[in-house]
Amino acid sequence: MKRKDLLGLKDLSAEEIRNILRAAETMKLIIKQPSKKTPHLQGRTVVNLFYENSTRTRLSFELAAKYMSANAANITASGSSVQKGETLIDTANTINAMGTDILVMRHSMSGAPHLIAPLVSASVVNAGDGMNEHPTQALLDMLTIKEKKGHIGGLKVAIIGDIKHSRVVRSNIYGLTKLGAEVSVGGPATLIPQGMEKMGCKVFKSIQEAIIDADVVMGLRIQLERQKSGLFPSLREYYRFFGVDDARLKYAKPDALVMHPGPVNRGVEFSTSVIDGEASVINEQVTSGVAVRMAVMYLLSRGGFDTEEDDG
Repeated sequence: MKRKDLLGLKDLSAEEIRNILRAAETMKLIIKQPSKKTPHLQGRTVVNLFYENSTRTRLSFELAAKYMSANAANITASGSSVQKGETLIDTANTINAMGTDILVMRHSMSGAPHLIAPLVSASVVNAGDGMNEHPTQALLDMLTIKEKKGHIGGLKVAIIGDIKHSRVVRSNIYGLTKLGAEVSVGGPATLIPQGMEKMGCKVFKSIQEAIIDADVVMGLRIQLERQKSGLFPSLREYYRFFGVDDARLKYAKPDALVMHPGPVNRGVEFSTSVIDGEASVINEQVTSGVAVRMAVMYLLSRGGFDTEEDDG
């Protein structure tokens, strides 16, 4: 199957996901070299169009493009003609008309990349759209898990925190379950939307129950900027009942991985001892992020994600 864009993992097959992870493993070898310059995207232009604040995602896309010798440019809503009233469609068409090959887009509106993709010739990569999906984050999470565990199929992954407002959890559920993992989610009832079970995961209101025998414990940031007041009493109360500390982590398997998409609110989602502990692979996730974004852009530049069989 050939694809022009990467808009989410919901519509990707397991084989397409595996192919991206294989390519990312190769790209990670490049990142570890003293000289990180490769000709994979030489002569291509990558534009990062971000309507929301970002550090990790935007920087990793920029570095990924530069490592592969692409021409890279960053545009933020605050510094663009959006402030003059230009519409999203007009902005995208303007960028496309400048010869852009890959348009990386983050927007607060769910579905924004899906709106733009059919209108432009550039490959559109969804870098997070509202509360919908964040496909490259889930891919880097899966790459990290596969590197550390050797496989994904059969693993139990517990995702804890602000499930309701998280685009990361949705992409992870789609991707992990397609590769054979069992996904459990846990958090306050006010932060778990109805019908989550229909996505193929198990839902728990108790953090301990969600974490029991988990191979991976993934925290999610409390997204105060997306929330209405009253979903939980306070951050202190949230940590008391739903934060993952050393005691709660013991419910997971002894060799469980600790993950978080970042930025981490210390003493809220995780205790400092858990964040900095031996089980934590949060920094490895950052490295995996550059590799995955290199892989995605390279594969899109070649016409999409070829399917090949793999053991996951």
